[in-house]
Amino acid sequence: MVAGFAFILFILNGIFPVVFALFFALLVTAWTSPVMNLYNKLLPKIVSMILALITILVAVVVILGTVVKSSIEEGPKLAASISSGFSDIETWLKTGPLELSNTQFTSLITQLQNWGTSIAKGIAGDALGAVGSIGTLIIAGSVFIFGVIFFLMAPATIWGWILTWIPKNLREHVDVSGRIAWGSIAGYTRGIVVIAFLDATLVFIGLLVLRVPLAPALAAVVFLGAFIPVIGAPIATFFAAVVALAENGPVTALLVILLTIIVGSFDGDVMQPLVMGKAVNLHPLAIVIVIAAGSIALGIVGALIAVPIAGAVYGVSKYLTGRDPEHPYAPTEPFEHAA
Repeated sequence: MVAGFAFILFILNGIFPVVFALFFALLVTAWTSPVMNLYNKLLPKIVSMILALITILVAVVVILGTVVKSSIEEGPKLAASISSGFSDIETWLKTGPLELSNTQFTSLITQLQNWGTSIAKGIAGDALGAVGSIGTLIIAGSVFIFGVIFFLMAPATIWGWILTWIPKNLREHVDVSGRIAWGSIAGYTRGIVVIAFLDATLVFIGLLVLRVPLAPALAAVVFLGAFIPVIGAPIATFFAAVVALAENGPVTALLVILLTIIVGSFDGDVMQPLVMGKAVNLHPLAIVIVIAAGSIALGIVGALIAVPIAGAVYGVSKYLTGRDPEHPYAPTEPFEHAA
């Protein structure tokens, strides 16, 4: 069994662009299907699908356009404020309680620069690795487009065909496992957009109250960072604290840090359980670990997809070990049929 599983992983790794295209098609399907279902109450299915895809595309363009526009308009001032904030931090490190010497400070900056450079190279390598050759890009793009169309138009037919390849004594459990996995991935995919928007809105309101300049650009940074759960938004809000330090002084910077803690707690304790429900029922420490593992394995792409995959695996594992009260395993010992 282990050898068979390893062989499957080997095959999937060899066709990774196609696998990634299908997975991304599933994510787009998760965003589009609720909109399509609304349209389908009044319109034919294929028309509903086209309108739903156009709606999602317009929404993505509007959101990205707003972020890009805000970044372009306020980017130079934002960069200047961040640079000034880091200068204040440098002064404090040298004259404050730490009293770092010039040599120690230079060594610290060099280490940070090397770390940043390695991350940038990793992201660039991930992008190049995902794109690959033009031929691979065309093939993966075609798989993605047709995947989205058929996942929206005939999901039950596709899943039913897959189940026909499963032995009858395992078919029910594979069916339930697949539905649990899809529920986790779809719930996370839809919920993370809402949570990112709410995080950015709360930070934007807080920065306006604290009268921190460049609030729209900083909120846009938080919105993008929130797509990496738990750690993304706080890291993005760090730049807001640096801007606050440069523009309004240390007291406001500390208040921005406090704002980060409050938004993070509200995110984890209220918004995620409310928006995602049990789609990704993982402990924050587990989320950090899977994000780190995904980053090491696949870089920035791995960090983005690690949590929904981990949530799906966790949900299926609970079911297969008889610990899911909502999807109780058959009245037999787990894996008895497989044995």
